Amino acid sequence: MADGKAKGGRTAQLQHTGLRHGWTTGACATAATTAAYTALLTGEFPDPVTITLPKGQTPAFALAREEKSAGRAMAAVVKDAGDDPDVTHGALVRATVRALPTGSGVVFRAGPGVGTVTRPGLPLAVGEPAINPVPRQMMREHVAAVAERHGGTGDVEIEISVDDGEEIARSTWNPRLGILGGLSILGTTGIVVPYSCSAWIDSIRRGVDVARAAGRRHVAGCTGSTSEKVAVAVHGLPEDALLDMGDFAGAVLKYIRRHPVDRLTIAGGFAKLSKLAAGHLDLHSSRSQVDKGFLAELARRGGADEALAESVAAANTGLDALQQCAARGIPLGDLVAATARDEALAVLRGAPVAVDVICIDRAGTIVGRAP
Repeated sequence: MADGKAKGGRTAQLQHTGLRHGWTTGACATAATTAAYTALLTGEFPDPVTITLPKGQTPAFALAREEKSAGRAMAAVVKDAGDDPDVTHGALVRATVRALPTGSGVVFRAGPGVGTVTRPGLPLAVGEPAINPVPRQMMREHVAAVAERHGGTGDVEIEISVDDGEEIARSTWNPRLGILGGLSILGTTGIVVPYSCSAWIDSIRRGVDVARAAGRRHVAGCTGSTSEKVAVAVHGLPEDALLDMGDFAGAVLKYIRRHPVDRLTIAGGFAKLSKLAAGHLDLHSSRSQVDKGFLAELARRGGADEALAESVAAANTGLDALQQCAARGIPLGDLVAATARDEALAVLRGAPVAVDVICIDRAGTIVGRAP
């Protein structure tokens, strides 16, 4: 169950640029629940309210709303997704806590704006509120801790709601997953990491949708800002035809296979596109490596003698291999581009999409093209 991005990012290594992390809907719901149950037992809302996340972090949340009446208390927190373009950023997450008879345990309800599961295959049973298992556990633990501190039984009904959640959910995959009526309450760590893989891939899909809706028949999937500039310079593409592919070549190709455009340009650094040429669809350094043996074989196909091929196989980096071949007149960049194009066409499986590939070096110089 996933809430989606509103738009894509602009850089492939955002976790190293100091972008601000945010808090999941599950963390917000836990904070609101903790404040509401505390008020139910003590008459006072803690503001800010501090919670403990699964990995030990202890963020504090300011309360945006608070209400109390006989047998119930409601607290609300505004979701802060940090620098992540999450469609739920700014949403008001409410928790209404009601006392239950001793022995009832903790019961979860979906309030307005929170979805209900209607199809099997999700981590919750059909008919359950779309509050994922980790947020449920967080809320149970915090209810128990508040009960211990203030003499409660811990037997409560927790109703989670999100203002305008049903409308926001239309921008997510929830309806397709059979989660109807609103958003999911999510989070496994409590922290929103800017431009996480699943959200980035969803942003790519939305980028294709936006380009198609704007009538763009030629789009470019680019690994970074430098390759994006090259694609614009070569093809004169407008901004809404640019897909921030990052490392997710497979996500671009698979989605365009199902939602074709007339032409796709793939533009990226030589090393990353050599991974695509070798059949990798995830180009991140932690999940695929430049295969110098593969580059040596390409060099042989391009006319390299055995001594050069062995030198390429032993090269320090992909750039080193490229430079060695360039010095001997072997067009390794073009060979990588052509082979990457073949791999892309294989993933497209006959979809009516023309593909061209542009390889660049770190300075943005084109070092290979196909066709």
